[in-house]
Amino acid sequence: MADPPFVDQPRDAGGTALRGTHVPWTLRSYALLADGERGALIDPHGAVVWMCAPRWHDAAVFSALIGGSGDFTVRPDDPWQVWGGRYEDGSLIRVSRWTLTGSQTECREALALPGDADRAVLLRRVRAVRGAARVQVRLAVRADFGTRPMTDLRLRDGVWHARSGSLHVRLHGLAHAAVGPDGALAAPVAVPAGGGHDLVLEISAGPRDDPLDPARLWERTERAWAQAVPECRELPAAADVRQAYAVLTGLTSRSGGMVAAATTSLPERAATGRDYDYRYAWLRDQAYAGTAVARHGPHRLVDDAVRFTARRLHEDGPHLRPAYRVDGGPLPRERTLPLPGYPGGGNRIGNRAGAQFQLDVFGEALSLFAAAARLDRLDDDARRAVDIAARAVEETWRRPDAGLWEIEPAWWTHSRLSAVAGLRAAAEALPGPSARRWEELADAVLRETERTCKHPTGRWQRSPQDARLDAALLRPLSMDRRLADGPALTATREAVERDLTSEGYVYRFQHGDHPLGRAEGAFLLCGHFMTAACLAEGRTAAAGRWFERTRGACGSPGLYAEEYDVVQRQLRGNLPQAFVHALLLENAVRLAAAP
Repeated sequence: MADPPFVDQPRDAGGTALRGTHVPWTLRSYALLADGERGALIDPHGAVVWMCAPRWHDAAVFSALIGGSGDFTVRPDDPWQVWGGRYEDGSLIRVSRWTLTGSQTECREALALPGDADRAVLLRRVRAVRGAARVQVRLAVRADFGTRPMTDLRLRDGVWHARSGSLHVRLHGLAHAAVGPDGALAAPVAVPAGGGHDLVLEISAGPRDDPLDPARLWERTERAWAQAVPECRELPAAADVRQAYAVLTGLTSRSGGMVAAATTSLPERAATGRDYDYRYAWLRDQAYAGTAVARHGPHRLVDDAVRFTARRLHEDGPHLRPAYRVDGGPLPRERTLPLPGYPGGGNRIGNRAGAQFQLDVFGEALSLFAAAARLDRLDDDARRAVDIAARAVEETWRRPDAGLWEIEPAWWTHSRLSAVAGLRAAAEALPGPSARRWEELADAVLRETERTCKHPTGRWQRSPQDARLDAALLRPLSMDRRLADGPALTATREAVERDLTSEGYVYRFQHGDHPLGRAEGAFLLCGHFMTAACLAEGRTAAAGRWFERTRGACGSPGLYAEEYDVVQRQLRGNLPQAFVHALLLENAVRLAAAP
């Protein structure tokens, strides 16, 4: 793929930006850097093409991914190259590598840890691995999705200072750069064989004057990653599980909130309008992650999930929203940006899911609290949140809800079974007078759900009015021991395997009369649901096959999106999708414990 030149962004007659200058890559090619407060996507040619600042839900300062402008690029100046790269084990420290004629160049890069909500620090170290290295470096911070170029550029004590909108910018390591006609900084960097050169970019909400010391920043970042990710040697696919831990850590703010993905508007299916903003904390996704990690053992991610979820329950009770910003604020309304979007995708920010009612969120929260209680990780606030969630189920379980897939309100079977599984898990983990009430409530919900949502063949169906299958039903059936013991799990799993799978991948449900794969890709989350269902049945070998098939649906950086196009072997949707990494971790733990 040809390397796009550095040129000014094209504009229409009125001066409106039309399109970024970076050619888009397939989604499987992008790597992620993240520090919990924001994430950056890097393309194979060394361009940071996406990052929001100061935080996940703020406007992008680099938006080339969706057709905007702004980038921070480090790339060899010889276009005759082969790119590659890897993550350092158990971290989101990325090493990009380019093999050229007679030389090899690397760029080690990370968002510095610990993350600061008001300050992003991006570290890049160019290394001449074999032969001398010569790279081109360019920085164009463009806040507010490309509309705010850098201004007030000045060099002081070898560090560039600038403004981009309301943000303050500092760049260390490029004192010899020139300011181009578009306001960007650019310069070549030559590194002798075996040598290295450090670049440090800081983007902050306010002015800073503390030194940008690369050695100190790298040391703190390396130490933080070493402390964040456990060894996992006892688990299958241990390296991938450690990578899942790293992704979940990178997506989780110090507030405790974990974003569903780092990006917005990447298409699930080309030109269908199904592209959404996932830079927010979905409580269900966070419960999946916390429950998965708790199955492995005590960890900060469990405490974060419990703390964030408990606070939302205390604040909103039965009016709990399915998703929030990582600071606990409400989601903004959807709106579109004046950008072309990723090819086949959209240009929207905000998400309508923030105003929906989704019953299963209460059930997943209860399952999370139960998992934490078994590790003795519940404080008094979280224990009170258990009561709030259980009361909310009691008050709302008869209402139609938007459900896991956030579609038209209905009496979704998955939501009711999730509530049953959560109530039972809480009753078992927290015995006492309240536990008896939760058991009675679970029994009442289950009786009515069985009466209205059991298919004549003995399997579960989507809703009383919809006799079709839904792969999401496998989740509560595999999580609750009593639900798993009945014949309905096997009947449902067999029907899903027969009607909703293709080439070893699992789809959510049938879209009308369309064949599988035409309306959307396979859902990697559902592949993990299938793995868990097989394990709940004691079918360990089958579970291993589903696990390995789903585990392989990633690009070379090892990141998973929401969907997978089985025919084209491509990732679909926002990247990386947190709950897919969470369920990979959970199933690895379950496989390790299986007979």
